[in-house]
Amino acid sequence: MNEIIELDKKLLLYLNGFHNSFWDRVMYSCTDTFIWLPLYLFLIFLIFKKYKVNGWYILAGAALTILLADQVTGSLMKPFFARLRPSREPSLQGLVHLVNHYTGGLYGFASSHAANTFGTALFIWLWLKPFYRYSFLIFFWAVFMTYTRIYLGVHYPGDILAGSMIGILSGWLGFQFSAWLINRAKKKLTSAA
Repeated sequence: MNEIIELDKKLLLYLNGFHNSFWDRVMYSCTDTFIWLPLYLFLIFLIFKKYKVNGWYILAGAALTILLADQVTGSLMKPFFARLRPSREPSLQGLVHLVNHYTGGLYGFASSHAANTFGTALFIWLWLKPFYRYSFLIFFWAVFMTYTRIYLGVHYPGDILAGSMIGILSGWLGFQFSAWLINRAKKKLTSAA
């Protein structure tokens, strides 16, 4: 286990080392969830365009995806594992490049950003892939968004990997929940007719 932790630290320092003032500004801005609001609104528009009133059931599944991803990583894993973020790890002080003195919360395993973005990416892709050939591009957004966390020195690659896996599972469960809601609504409509 110690070898894996050391490898995680080395990989962090390597990936965190690609910095300059331009990318500092870009990564610091892009790590913020709210900067992506236009993207989220566009995705909601696409969902309602293709699924009409069933879009509400899909939004319920999206909410479940984010709730699961966020709570498993933030409320369960971070306090349980209590692994300091690289930005707060005493042995890495002066080695990790930080931007604007941003250090994040105390603990970082697993990454909630990674869980939320990969959960959202999988969930959206599963719903939009029948209609949009390039819907897989949402995964490039997820990779970029999670790399910002390494660039800023607030997550190890292992934090990102674990968070991504939690997110993918959450996205799949959210998709199944939405599909169940839609099927249930169809059955009620059929039986009422």
